[in-house]
Amino acid sequence: FAVGGSRLYNFMNENPVVASYNVGYINDPRNISKNDNVISINSALQIDLYTQVNAESMGYKQISGNGGMFDFVQGAYWSRGGRSIICLPSTYTTGSGEVKSRIVPSLDPGTIVTVPRQMINILVTEYGWVTLKGDATWARAEKIISIAHPDFRDELIKAAEKQKIWRRSNRIA
Repeated sequence: FAVGGSRLYNFMNENPVVASYNVGYINDPRNISKNDNVISINSALQIDLYTQVNAESMGYKQISGNGGMFDFVQGAYWSRGGRSIICLPSTYTTGSGEVKSRIVPSLDPGTIVTVPRQMINILVTEYGWVTLKGDATWARAEKIISIAHPDFRDELIKAAEKQKIWRRSNRIA
């Protein structure tokens, strides 16, 4: 992708050291996965305890498009030695000053699932990172809660228990 002014486009035009391809080629997960050790790093708006990733909307309010996120997540997932990393801050502050968790029990109606749960490899917040690839639903919930903001962990544990996806007998340290 290239975004810039005439100086950039003049540099790129017919320059043999620059390769430029259409999005249908670049974002094709089969092409991405032909490279070993691909690491894709993407940001998200929310993730639920089932590990469904939302990077596009807050409920019915559209914030962004997917921008090829799923393509690169899948390409890295399929790449030999590849890893897909989803990053998000654990909280956000509303216009009225209320702090809310970006890790939620389940996504609100109207929320878009950008990346389905089975494709989530590594999740990162400011409280750490967890590897989720191949984990059962309950293990994913426990791991995600461990990197949620500490003020929201008890609430998330209660939600996970209600959803029957919590198995720990002890609280997270």
